[in-house]
Amino acid sequence: MRLLVVEDDPLISSTLQRSLTALGYAIDVFDSLAPARDAARQGGFDLILLDLGLPDGQGMDLLAELRQRNDLTPVLIITARDGVDDRVRGLDLGADDYLAKPFSLVEMEARVRALLRRSQGRSDNSVRFGPLSLSTSSGMFTLCETTLDLPPRERRLLESLMLHAGKVVSREVIEGKVFGYGEVGSNALEVYISRLRKRLMGSEIQIRTLRGLGYRLELIDAG
Repeated sequence: MRLLVVEDDPLISSTLQRSLTALGYAIDVFDSLAPARDAARQGGFDLILLDLGLPDGQGMDLLAELRQRNDLTPVLIITARDGVDDRVRGLDLGADDYLAKPFSLVEMEARVRALLRRSQGRSDNSVRFGPLSLSTSSGMFTLCETTLDLPPRERRLLESLMLHAGKVVSREVIEGKVFGYGEVGSNALEVYISRLRKRLMGSEIQIRTLRGLGYRLELIDAG
């Protein structure tokens, strides 16, 4: 999954990036409001970790903008402001959870997992589709009980399809999940789709291209 971290303290942001990357998440980090706002408008994030006090503005402003355009991406506020009024305002604006600094990394990771489960309507950290399974806590896939050793972009691609298995996922949505902010190049997605198809050969799983619409992960015998 792809997470957006908006934090101007370099020590905290680097710690968050290391911790969350180790869990298998793709992380985009920004230390000010303007570039974070541009990245959020581009979309493709599964969760936003948002500091409130930023050099060029307030994190609350970004939160308000997200909700005003009906962007329901889960937001975990991380801030040194521990006053009740700040917590209430953030929650009233649409924040999903609140974590005051200093915080335990173990608690932060647990809150991230809980928010992601909640946003996907799951009660645990696993997803299954036929012989394919995904542990969302570790980011690991198994196919026919064998672990798939996938590089990061292939893993994010398969995850994007897996979380919407049986449904069409648009090219734009997939590119937002697979590639970092401003990284996508022409024909890059097709390269990774082709690689994944080779890895899935011989199983009951296939990736179907629906031209002009996107891609769908499906069971072969389901047509």
